[in-house]
Formats: sequence, structure tokens, C-alpha cells
Amino acid sequence: MSEITKIILNSGKDQSPKRFHPWVFSGAVKKIPDHLKNGDVVEVYSSKDEYLGTGHYQKGSIMVRLFSFNKIVPDAGFWESKIQSAFNYRQAIGLMSDENTNVYRLVYGEGDGLPGLIIDYYNGTAVFQAHSIGMYRERNHIVSALKEIYGDKLKAVYDKSKESLGASGTKVPLENEEASELKNGYLFGSDDQKQVMENGNKFHIDWEEGQKTGFFIDQRENRKLVAEYASGKKVLDCFCYAGGFSTYALKAGAAEVHSVDSSKTAIKLTDTNINLNFGEEARQTSFVADAFEFLGSHSSEYDMMIIDPPAFAKHRDARHQAVMGYRRLNALAIKGIKPGGIIFTFSCSQVVDKYLFHGAITAAAIESGRTVRILKYLSQPADHPISIYHPEGEYLKGMILYIE
Repeated sequence: MSEITKIILNSGKDQSPKRFHPWVFSGAVKKIPDHLKNGDVVEVYSSKDEYLGTGHYQKGSIMVRLFSFNKIVPDAGFWESKIQSAFNYRQAIGLMSDENTNVYRLVYGEGDGLPGLIIDYYNGTAVFQAHSIGMYRERNHIVSALKEIYGDKLKAVYDKSKESLGASGTKVPLENEEASELKNGYLFGSDDQKQVMENGNKFHIDWEEGQKTGFFIDQRENRKLVAEYASGKKVLDCFCYAGGFSTYALKAGAAEVHSVDSSKTAIKLTDTNINLNFGEEARQTSFVADAFEFLGSHSSEYDMMIIDPPAFAKHRDARHQAVMGYRRLNALAIKGIKPGGIIFTFSCSQVVDKYLFHGAITAAAIESGRTVRILKYLSQPADHPISIYHPEGEYLKGMILYIE
């Protein structure tokens, strides 16, 4: 490996990496060497020539994403140790030994000390998604690490970096010569058996054409909670996508479930999963419809609702509009639900923090004029870990509401 380029920070700009925050912003950098290209590995130093960390350079507001705070050589052994650490963590929290679940997030970017990388595991297939050119360049090392760690259990590795959608739903362009020729495809093996099990529920996963890496793994624990409340209730699953919440509600004994999404493709996937678990006699109906319009005309029918929209804000400039969207959506739900109703409401917009989201829901409750109690605050599961040094990793927030 050639000598790693040094990047020097401006005086007084070294406190963030010294606190192990993995992002180095462009305003902190004194000068960028002319020969640097997107994806190059760099070492970051203070103005006093103190080593601070090693990471990938990429032109933009976040100029360096640090993947080590120790001076290392980022060779094959290094990447295997990082993937092994992520694997060990999932093993420690019981995901590897759960016979009823074979889908989980193996690598969650900064939460696993691997900024710019997402890996989701689907019953033998690892779906790799790079959010930086640097991580994309490491794909061969990472595939080798996955093969070594999983052994015969690994059937395939699928690269879905072309879309480069982050955890918050934000599109992150891979601005480099490599990006112009980027195509999704298998880096290792192939797998046509796209069926997984989550808490005993079966799901067909389309990692090739579906949203994100194919499934919203981050709602696993919240789907379990829905099951605890759904028995005997008429349930509305808004923005249903693959029908995850609908499936759990039916399994728990919901009297009836309506699944709503504006996407015909999503509804087709929902119907596939409902049929996979319950056959054609399920007490469930799917609707291709706009959620706002559907809530405006049907909300009074339901004892329970799940409101899980896609990210309303993909950057800070759209944050205010997003908050207004959450307020309007939840006001429709709170106004209309039957007395004694339960609402699960979520936001996955990273730039709308839990305090802004709470404010939007409060405003919606005030607008409704009804008595609203918070039963529980919700977040992302343990396989989407939040580094204590990187609070920005907390993107999923939710609330369970009781409406009198």
C-alpha cells in the first residue's frame, strides 16, 4: 500500500475527533493536497501534528469519515477485524441464536465504526450498500471478511450501492469516476430464495428491486409491540410497504387489517407476504391510495393505526416542511380514530430529531382537541446501534399514543 496522505486541521479544530466523533467537516481542514481523490484513505492530524484518526476522504461538507482512531494499516486483516467486531456484537445481543429470526442489520455505519457502510443479512445473503466511494472501494476486502466469518452459511453478497440511500433516506451521490459505471449486482454467489423469518413471521424480500436493502429491518421490535396491542382490533397500516406491521397485527389476532400504500409495487409485496403467512382467507384488505387522503375519509373506522411514512426531510432545508407534514398527518389520525384508540406514529427523518417530532405530535394533538396520552417512546433496535460519540446515528423515533 502506498503512503497514506496526511490532512492537517486548522488550529482549534481538533476537539471533535479527539472526542471520537467520526466526521471531519470541510471547514475544519486547513488544506487539501491537490492529488487527493474521492475515496482515498487519509490520516488526519491536528495543527500541532498530533495524529487524530484514519478515514476516507470525499469532497463535500463531511470531508473525512474516520473509521479508526488508532494508527493502522487498512489492509484485509483490518477490515476483517471490523466486520468481526460487528458480528460479535450481534452475537452478544442474541440475534445469531434466535431460531425465529434470520434477518438483521450486520453493519450500521458509524454505529459500528464503519461510516459509509450498511450491510443487512437476509437468511444467508448479505446486502452490501456503500454510502461513500471509500467504502465502495473496500468491497472486495469486505466480501472476503464476510466469507471468512460466516463460512458456509453465506450464500451470496449483493451490492446495492447504486441507489446509495442512507439510513435516513437521504440520497448520497457517489461522486466519482467509479460512480458513473456503478451497477447493482452480486459480488459473490447468487440467491433466488428470497424468504426470511422475523419473530416467526415469513417475509419475501426483494433486495434487487425493493426499497432500501429490501426490508425495513429497523422496525422489528416495534412490530412486536404492535402485536401486543392488536388483538381484536380493526387496524390501519399506513405506508405499509411490505406489510410488516399488517402481518404482525394479523398474527396477534386483529379483527381486521387494512394496508395502505401509494405504491402498487408495495401493495403487491404486502399481498405476497400476507398470503405467505395466512393464505387467501386473511382478514386483510390492501388499498393503493394516498395516506393523507385515505386518513381524511376513513380514519373513523379504526381502533388502531400505524403511521410510518418515508422520510419527509432528506436535508435540513426541508426540515420545517417535514415537521408540518408530520403534524398534518398525525392530526388526521388523532382526530379520526375511535375513542380508546391506539396510534403508533414514526419519523425516520434524521434531520427531524425526537424533540421536533414530539413537538409536531403535540401540535397535532392540540389541533384535534382530544385527550392524548403517551404510552411509550420508540426508537431503532439494537442492531442499529447508536455510538455514544455519534448521536446523529439516532434517526428512528416513534410514540405509542392512547386517544381518549
